[in-house]
Amino acid sequence: MDLTFLRNHVKNITGWRSNRKIVCFAVDDYGNVRLASAKAMDAIERKGIRLQGRYDRFDALDTRQDYEQLFEVLQSVKDSNGRHAIFTTYALSCNADYVASIEKNEYVPQQLDKTYELLSAEDPDAYEGAFDLLHEGIAKGFIKPQYHGREHININVFNALLADKHPILLAILEQRCLTDMPGHVKYPNVRISEAFAFWEEAEIARHKEILRDGLNRFEKVYGYPAQTFTPPAMHLHPSLYNFMASFGIKAIDMPRRHEVHMGEGIYQKERNVTGSKSGQKYVTIVRNCLFEPNSSPIDWVNTTYNQIKASFFWRKPAIISSHRVNFCGHIDPTNREKGLAQLRILLEKIVQTWPDVEFMSVDELVAEIHKQ
Repeated sequence: MDLTFLRNHVKNITGWRSNRKIVCFAVDDYGNVRLASAKAMDAIERKGIRLQGRYDRFDALDTRQDYEQLFEVLQSVKDSNGRHAIFTTYALSCNADYVASIEKNEYVPQQLDKTYELLSAEDPDAYEGAFDLLHEGIAKGFIKPQYHGREHININVFNALLADKHPILLAILEQRCLTDMPGHVKYPNVRISEAFAFWEEAEIARHKEILRDGLNRFEKVYGYPAQTFTPPAMHLHPSLYNFMASFGIKAIDMPRRHEVHMGEGIYQKERNVTGSKSGQKYVTIVRNCLFEPNSSPIDWVNTTYNQIKASFFWRKPAIISSHRVNFCGHIDPTNREKGLAQLRILLEKIVQTWPDVEFMSVDELVAEIHKQ
């Protein structure tokens, strides 16, 4: 028996079921400033800093063109209820204020609406009207932003590197970017993009402050309170699960299985399934399909299609995991073109195969789970 076929089915055996054919797209990293522009990327590399991988070469804040072209693809395909596809965009409420952070020698957050305001003045061709279009997309049901943290940055690692005047960090910040880079010896095994990773358990108190502040800012930026949450890079101490639920988070998106860091190199195995456990104050969401068309060179349409097929066989919602980097074109427009072309083909194949399919946002799926 084909191993991929077996894996697609085994991961769907347990968890919440429904006779309805539900498809959700859970797409991470919206609102994140990683690369400012192609010009900034070139300036960084001229200083001898090698940018590798798809995130450090393509991932930039969502432009007006990104939203326009994404919405055009999403509305091109309708489900059994006449509803177009929708992206649940797991989004940030802040990024680094690069200028203020360097001046104060410590991390200073900048709320996303302010970032768009500044970029609209600096680069109107890309960003003028983008923030308004984001809200238009929400109003028309093309996207439903949910909480991905305040920023995609580990503040402790950032501040430690800044205090050391780390040359790579300073060179990257000078270009108003925050690409991947080495960590800091004070925080073993913590990458700068892992916002809620830690070494000592005492660091969790600061995470609570950041999570609370980020949720408040999320409502200001997007116009409503978040209901679902997935942390950057999936790192979050288990003690924070119910903490998030106490602030109105109804679901936490988690890996099916992973090792959770409990502090100082001690790990605990965790297994999750979509649904709600007895005594749990939130619903667990586990993505069971993957669509990353600008990663490894495979047939992503059929790979994802087969995962959806296995989900429906076991009467499971197809929760499709993806990232913004597949669909953004500020650095390289061909990246966006390729990703959206593959998305269109996948959507068309879904509705052709399953005429009774229903597109939902993740928070709508959570509401259905709560009904049972």
